[in-house]
Amino acid sequence: MKSMITGSVFALAGFASFIGLGLRRPAAGESLHAGEYRFSGPYTHDNLSIYLIHGPNRMAKQMLTLDEAIDQGKVIVYETRNVNELAVENVSGEDVFIESGDIVKGGAQDRTLKDDFILQSKSGRVNLSAFCVEHGRWSRRGNEAVATFGGAHDAIASKQLKMAVKMKSDQGEVWARVADAQAQLSSNLRSDVRAAASPTSYQMSMNAPVVQRSIDGYLQELAGIVNGKSDVVGYAFAIDGKLNSADVYGSHEMFVKLWMKLLRANAVEAVSSAAAGKRFAPVPESVVKAALADAESGKPVVRNVNERTDVLVRETAQNIMFETRDLAVQNRGWIHRNYLTK
Repeated sequence: MKSMITGSVFALAGFASFIGLGLRRPAAGESLHAGEYRFSGPYTHDNLSIYLIHGPNRMAKQMLTLDEAIDQGKVIVYETRNVNELAVENVSGEDVFIESGDIVKGGAQDRTLKDDFILQSKSGRVNLSAFCVEHGRWSRRGNEAVATFGGAHDAIASKQLKMAVKMKSDQGEVWARVADAQAQLSSNLRSDVRAAASPTSYQMSMNAPVVQRSIDGYLQELAGIVNGKSDVVGYAFAIDGKLNSADVYGSHEMFVKLWMKLLRANAVEAVSSAAAGKRFAPVPESVVKAALADAESGKPVVRNVNERTDVLVRETAQNIMFETRDLAVQNRGWIHRNYLTK
């Protein structure tokens, strides 16, 4: 793991640290510019409010998303029989963006992927970190393949689960947060959301008919808010009048390809939290801006994921930011920023 320390406060201590610990200083062009964003909204349905984030396109070369790459037969995700590691192969001539929290369905157990991961073209078979989001099964499920995974159309839909995957790296904690999410959905919907085919599968709970009916209104009301806005590169959202998180991407094209997967996950989380009859005041835009700026002020630590990908993490007492950087781009250009409130 590589670490990075910036700022004049650390100027004297920094010299000794860089000599003694082999830490590296930020490269040119790595500074953050949350002020470059423009916000619109909020767009609200029930207890879910969304701010669209407008900004410049940064990516000269576009990438496939994992779900479209699997659907097109360009990426194969292999079961390794190791709960916390999968293998993936890109057989195409296009680069692929794998997002932390993507759920791959099938294999011996459904998994979610730990890190953002740039999978380069003609990659060969490479390993990537994962967590099981289904407890107990370790065999074929129905007609699904057990040696590979058949789709990646969903993403985890709980801030607590995201934190368990991104920060705690503890499989037991991930299972606990999955059970919590299932229990909360079942309680709010007054119906057991667990699937008979696999009661512990988080992905199957997210797609239970009662859950899908409960999120229809969110999707119908909010899916179209990005239409005709070619400078939208991300969004922030609030649930129950509290800012939850934000995602910003390197291009409008990447964002819109991921938009419906993100919105579905947000709607499921909103349903999990909804209280009948309650009304919430919109989160002021100033609060959204302040939270993003606060996250960007945290001391940075850089974690290398693979030969194409670094993830820079900045954390404060209230917020955290994960910034994914493409090492093939000059000055390690970022392609995704995920902000989470604590």
